[in-house]
Amino acid sequence: MLRLPAVTRLLCAAVVGRLPTSMVALALTLTLRENGIGYQFIGLALAVLTVSQAVGGPALSRLIDRRGQTTVLSVSAPVSSLAIIAVAAAPDNRAVVLIGVALCGLATPPLEPCLRALWPGLVGEKNLQRAYSLDSVGQEVIFVTGPLLIALTVAVASPGVALVLTGVLCLAGTAVFASSPPSRQWRGAASNAGLLGPLRSPLLVLMLVGIAATVIPIGAVSIILVSYAEQTEVWGGASVLLGISAVGAFTGALTNGRIEWKTPAATRIVVFSACLGTSYLLVGTLAPVWMMAVIVFVAGFFLPPLLVIAFTLTDELAPTGTIVEAFAWLVTLFAVGSGIGAAVAGAVRDTAGTRAAALTVGGLAFLGVAVLAVFWIAHTSRVKVAVS
Repeated sequence: MLRLPAVTRLLCAAVVGRLPTSMVALALTLTLRENGIGYQFIGLALAVLTVSQAVGGPALSRLIDRRGQTTVLSVSAPVSSLAIIAVAAAPDNRAVVLIGVALCGLATPPLEPCLRALWPGLVGEKNLQRAYSLDSVGQEVIFVTGPLLIALTVAVASPGVALVLTGVLCLAGTAVFASSPPSRQWRGAASNAGLLGPLRSPLLVLMLVGIAATVIPIGAVSIILVSYAEQTEVWGGASVLLGISAVGAFTGALTNGRIEWKTPAATRIVVFSACLGTSYLLVGTLAPVWMMAVIVFVAGFFLPPLLVIAFTLTDELAPTGTIVEAFAWLVTLFAVGSGIGAAVAGAVRDTAGTRAAALTVGGLAFLGVAVLAVFWIAHTSRVKVAVS
C-alpha cells in the first residue's frame, strides 16, 4: 500500500504534523513544573488545551468540507505553532499559558480527519480497512516517537526547547501535507445533514460519548506518570514509561491488523473498552518500576484496536456527506475525554495523591464501558431490524 502514489508522503507528513499530539502534554507539564507551577494549574492548562482542540477540530473540518484542505491547513498551522512557542517563551505567566494553549488547541490542523477523507481516493474502497489499520500504526508511531523525542530534547536542552519543537513539527508536517496534490485537489461531497451534520445519527452520538468517557485515563496518564517518576526512581523519568506504553500501543496496532475478526465491531468495542479501563486501574497500584512498565505496556496495547473499531463504526454510522466532520467529532470527543482526565487527575493528585488520581480516572473509564454497552444493544437491535 505504501507503494501507491502519494500514500507515503501523506502518511509521513501526517505523522510528523501530528507528533505534537503525543508530545505537548508531557512537554507542557515538564516546562511548567520546571518553573514551579503546581499540578492543579497544570491540569487546568492541559484541560484548556484539549477542550480547545475539541472545539476547533469540528469547526475547522466543516470549513475544510466547504473550502477544501489547503487554505484551512495553511492558516491554522502557523497560528497553532506560534501560540505554543509563546507559551514556551513565558511559562511563568499564567495568562500567557492559558491563552497560548487555547489558541494552540483551537488552531490545531485537523490532519487526522483530513487523511481519512483522502484514503478512499488513494487506496479505493476495497483497501479502506487496510488503510485504517495503516493509519492506526502511524498513530502508534506518533505515540512511540513523541515521548522519546521529549526525553532526548530534555536531556540535551530543556523542557522549554521540547515545547518549541512541538510547534516546529506541527508547521513542517502540515506544510508538506497541505502542499501535496491529493490534499490540494480534494473537495467535500454535498451534504443535506443540516446544522447538526453527523450528529444527526443517534447511534454515532452514543458511540462518541462512550469513547469520550472510556479514554479519560489517556489524558491523565502524563500527570500520573510524571508524579510517579518524582516519587520513584525511574531511569529516563516519565518519558520512558510513556514510551513503553506507546510501544504497547504499536504492538496492539500490528496485532489487530493481522487478525480477521468475526465478532461484530459493536461487540468488540465493549470488550476492548473494558480491557482498557481495567489496565488503567492497575496503574493505581503504583507497582515497582519493572511491573509498572508491564502495566503501561498492556494499557497501551488495548487502545489501537479500540480506535480501529471506532473508525469502522464512524464510517458506517455517519450520514452521507459528513464523513470528514464525523471523524473530526471522533477526534474531538477523544480530546474532551482526555481533557476531563487531565483536569481530574491534576486536582485529585494535589489533594489526595498519585494513587487516588490513577484509581479515579480508571474508574471513570467504566462509565464509558456502560455507555458502549447501551450502544451495543441499540446497534444489535438495528441490525436485526434491518435483516428482518
